[in-house]
Parts: sequence; structure tokens; C-alpha cells
Amino acid sequence: MKRKMRLSKHRHLLAAAIGAEMLMIVPVVLATEEPETETVTYPKFQTLRFQEDWSDFDHEKGDDYWDRIKHMNLNDDGSIWVGVGGELRFRGEGWESFGFSSASTADETFGLGRLQVYTDWHFGENVRVFVEGESAFASDRDLPGGRRGLDVDSLDLQNAFADIKLPFGNDDTTVTLRVGRQGLLFGKQRLVSTLPWSNSQRSWDGARAIVETHGWRIDGFYTRFTPVKKYAFNDWLAGPDFWGVYATGKFGKDDSVGVDLYYLGIETDGAVTFNGTSGIEERHTVGSRLFGKIGDSAFGYDVEGAYQFGDVGAAEVSAYMFAAQLTYAFADSEWRPTAYIGLDVSSGDDSPGDGNVETFNQLFPLGHAYNGFMDLIGRQNITDISAGVSFKPHKKVLVKADFHNFTRTEDSDSVYNAGGGVLRPTAAGASDSVGQEVDLTVKYSVDRHLTLQGGYSHFFAGDYFTDTGADEDIDFFYFQAVYKF
Repeated sequence: MKRKMRLSKHRHLLAAAIGAEMLMIVPVVLATEEPETETVTYPKFQTLRFQEDWSDFDHEKGDDYWDRIKHMNLNDDGSIWVGVGGELRFRGEGWESFGFSSASTADETFGLGRLQVYTDWHFGENVRVFVEGESAFASDRDLPGGRRGLDVDSLDLQNAFADIKLPFGNDDTTVTLRVGRQGLLFGKQRLVSTLPWSNSQRSWDGARAIVETHGWRIDGFYTRFTPVKKYAFNDWLAGPDFWGVYATGKFGKDDSVGVDLYYLGIETDGAVTFNGTSGIEERHTVGSRLFGKIGDSAFGYDVEGAYQFGDVGAAEVSAYMFAAQLTYAFADSEWRPTAYIGLDVSSGDDSPGDGNVETFNQLFPLGHAYNGFMDLIGRQNITDISAGVSFKPHKKVLVKADFHNFTRTEDSDSVYNAGGGVLRPTAAGASDSVGQEVDLTVKYSVDRHLTLQGGYSHFFAGDYFTDTGADEDIDFFYFQAVYKF
């Protein structure tokens, strides 16, 4: 009876949250749709703010409140200038049966907020200094695990680097040398991402060389990961070391086929454990990705595969991942629906402690975008069959629904979470069925600065959880507001 009462209470909270969201969205959607009268082209806001190019921006042609601070000349000829920008974000989250538990402590609502502000200094065309600060906080998060590094980073540097850009040869080839703290984000972010969904984002300290030539970009880097210290300055001492080469470009008729080629290396300072095998990890990942449209059709594709080798202590590594997504866009339909089906497979270890490690290391992924919005499941020993659809009932509103079916790739390995830790250890005879997740999302772009987003997710716990412990279904709902300038 208590369980039913608690479920009823949280359903009312969920209904109230969704109702409040719709009350915010509907009046604006129904308002007059007079076209915007922009007289200047604005760069699109990027996940990595230092990737925006404001070098040719003229604030006198625009009427936006923030225009004047985006490109401020510091000398007469304009060769030295500085830009300022940032982001303010707040998200309210609600969880029910967190950790598959029926305890009252597994039900919680709380708030997450962050502020990011950057300055972007340019000294001529070839020298640049970019500095971005971040402060992230959590309010009333009392779930198991408390306030994590994902939630809190009191005051820190997200990015702080210097660029020197050098022309190379007689064509358009350039080489940019970058030194300092920086965000890394490559390809579709399946393996390397700053994790923008998290309240505090990832960063690395190190050096990078960026070569741009004939439509290709090649990044070579050697860094050390800087994990969050919630109430102290983040530094690189904890590691791990992370290095690699990532190349992306296009080929084929009209550059219709995109390709990524990469090598990524990682080495830990301390021992790690994979399915009973422990030791210092040195792992190498080689992979590639193909993406584009199928001819002149409405079909699009994205296929990526990677293989890992190296050592964990005295054990040898042999692991893999494969991901594929096929989309179809109904371009002639009024609401512009797009449907997709996907497959995401990552290897697990078939025999604990046998001198071989076959569990894939997902590195630094944006699993949130591929293995469910609840971030319960990581890309390690998992097979995820997914499908989804999105549509736009209004030019500013995006509605999306996603479904995931999770099973273990290997019976003898555990289920891992989105952070790479063990979500639930395996047990003899446990089922392969991990569960299913449904994600519903509504996103409303008020204007170029403000975005509102809300959603609801439900995880249907599979027999694996029944066989190994607590097995309650989990509910998650949220509302988020993001303002960028």
C-alpha cells in the first residue's frame, strides 16, 4: 500500500511538471509568427564554445542585446579583439526507484544549475587565447551517491589554452598548435566527448596539433584527463593519460560520404578492474566511421566500429564495439518526421580472470545520446537495439520518442553504467535480459538564446536485475532551461 501511495504521489508530481512545461510552451507557440528581421548572420552556438567563429562579426548590423561584446576591437585596425560569451543552465530532475530500489530514499527531486563564462582573445590572425570558467551546483540531491562530480564543480576552469596558427606550404593548409586545458569532442562523440548533458563537463590538460588541408581535419593530441574535484581546483594529477590522432573528411561524388579515422590511447596511473582482472591499463583503440546519405534518397546512415588491444596488468586486451544507425526523413510531410533504427554492440569478457580482457572500454563517451537518456547503461558488454521517431509540430518545437532494448553481450560479464562502473555484478545463471527504456522529449527553441526542454523516461527492469537483486522499474523526469549568449 505504501508503494502504491508513493507511486501515486510521484505520478502527480510528473503530471504537474509536464503540465507546467506545456503551459510555458503553448502560449508562445500560438503567438503570432512574424518572421525575424535579422540584418546580420550570427554564428551558431556550439557545444564547444571555442569552435564558434566571431572574427567577421559586425555588431553595428545587429540589434541583439549581446552583440557589442561578441567582437570588441582593442586597436585602431581591429587586428586585436576580444569576445565574451557564456551559458546559464538550470535543470530540475525527479527520480523514482533510483537504483532499482523500493526504498523511500530512492525517490527524489532536486535542482542542478551551472554558469559558464568565456573570453576569447585574438592577437592578429594567428594567435589566440581562450579562457572559460565554470561553476556548477546541485540543490537537495540526496539520492545514493550524494552530490557527485557530475553534479558539482564549485568554481573552475573549463578551458584555458593558447593557439598559434601557422600557414603551411603554398595552399590552404594550416597547422594550429594548442597548449593548455581544453575540451575534446570527436565525431559522433561515441568515444570522446565533453559530456555536455552533465552538469559539469569534462576537460583535459595537454597539447594538440590541428592540421586542416584540402577539406580534411587531423587532430593529434597528448593530454591528461582532469577529473572534477567538487570543492577544489581540478588538476591533471589523477590522470589517466589520453592521446591519439583523429582525422575526418569527405570523399566520393560531391563529397557525399563522410569518414572518420582514429587511433586513441589511454594509460592509467592506478590499477583498474575488468571482470576480475586488475592492473595498470594501457589500451589502444583503432576505429573508423562512415556517414552520409544513400544516393538521392531520404535515407541516411551512420556506421562506426572500433577494436581495442593492449594490457591490463599481465592480461591481454582484445575488445570491440560496433554501432550503426539508419534514418529516414519524410521531407514532404508537414511535421518533417524522421524515423531511425539502430544497433549498438560492445564486447564483454567471456571468462573471468583467464588472462584475457575482452570488456570494451568506452573511454569518455556521450552515452546519453545513444544508450538512453537515463544514463543507466554504458557501452560495455551490452547489445542495444533501438528505434525512434522525431517530428516538428511547429518550427520551434521538436518532439522525440526513443526506445531501447538492452541485453548482455556475454553471460559471464557484468552490466556497466554510463560512467564505466559496474551497475550490477553478474551472477551464475542470471538472465541476459537487462531491460527496456522509453524516452520522451519535447524541446522548444524560444529564440536563438533560450531553449526549453522537458522529458520523461521509464526503464523496465529485465530479468537480469530480478536474478541479481533489486528489480524495481525506474522513472525519470526533468525540465531544463538553457540560455546562451
